[in-house]
Amino acid sequence: MSKLIVSLSPHAHSRDSIERNMYGVIIAMMPALLASFYFFGLGAVIVTATSVAACCFFEWAICKYILKRQQNTLVDGSAVITGLLLAFNVPSNLPIWIILIGALFAIGVAKFTFGGLGNNIFNPALVGRAALLVAFPAQMTTWPKIGQWDTYLDAETGATPLSIINSAIRTGDASLLEQLPSSFDLFLGSSSGGAGAMGEICALALLLGLAFMLYNRIITWHIPVSILGTAFVFSGLLHLANPVYPDPFTVLLTGGMMLGAIFMATDYVTSPMTPKGQLIYGVAIGFLTVVIRNWGAYPEGMSFAILIMNAFTPLINNYVKPKRFGEVSK
Repeated sequence: MSKLIVSLSPHAHSRDSIERNMYGVIIAMMPALLASFYFFGLGAVIVTATSVAACCFFEWAICKYILKRQQNTLVDGSAVITGLLLAFNVPSNLPIWIILIGALFAIGVAKFTFGGLGNNIFNPALVGRAALLVAFPAQMTTWPKIGQWDTYLDAETGATPLSIINSAIRTGDASLLEQLPSSFDLFLGSSSGGAGAMGEICALALLLGLAFMLYNRIITWHIPVSILGTAFVFSGLLHLANPVYPDPFTVLLTGGMMLGAIFMATDYVTSPMTPKGQLIYGVAIGFLTVVIRNWGAYPEGMSFAILIMNAFTPLINNYVKPKRFGEVSK
């Protein structure tokens, strides 16, 4: 007589793993990384190498000497992603010592204070960026112009598209928006696209990364589409009401809108688990980003919008729960 054997879950197996997904994200970031090297040259290489190396070092050192863990999490790729995202969010002329402080905040404070990968409440790279923005506002808002391939600390700086938009809104002078690069230039990241952070300069490269992650099912469409769709509709209504606000295509292609929607808001740990929750999360981020950009103290609002919604993720998960198997609807 055969016996019924009941085993513990999981009963469904797949090829997914932390390492596979993390390294998949790293591959998806390569077009944006290569674009930053092309547009910013030596400065981008130095900033990226420093950020990644520092994040990996702090990950290894904290695991080994502070937490004294037998298994080090350095090999899972999460520290590399944090280093790349931190580099993508800072100017390409940021001094090395400031980058080291940002990496320490990202890994030591935002990640391991809560217990490491899988336990952090906030996106580590964004916490590092926010800490640097508060501590070093001058260095974090001095943006090198595109096309200075052989310079680092002495790069010529200029106004970003977001700063031009901010000036137009503050003064009520819609003619200032004529200084903005064309949408095509912003999409490709051409030399006439002005200045900005390393990872936000080429929308095409970011969209290639999005396509790769969607094709390989590393992420789903819910968060990126809801963020970009909400920002497009809300900014379009504002533009129709008052032309001093930029058109929706410009809103999507400037600043960290694409970078945040594709690579930072989709972080597994800090975003909701269910599709419905992800849509709520994305709509709120898109709305908050436009609000902060137009009426806040900073020209960019994506990083702060994501961090705010990171804090609401547990509430969203609690509110939007899938039904238990066999549960009867009330």
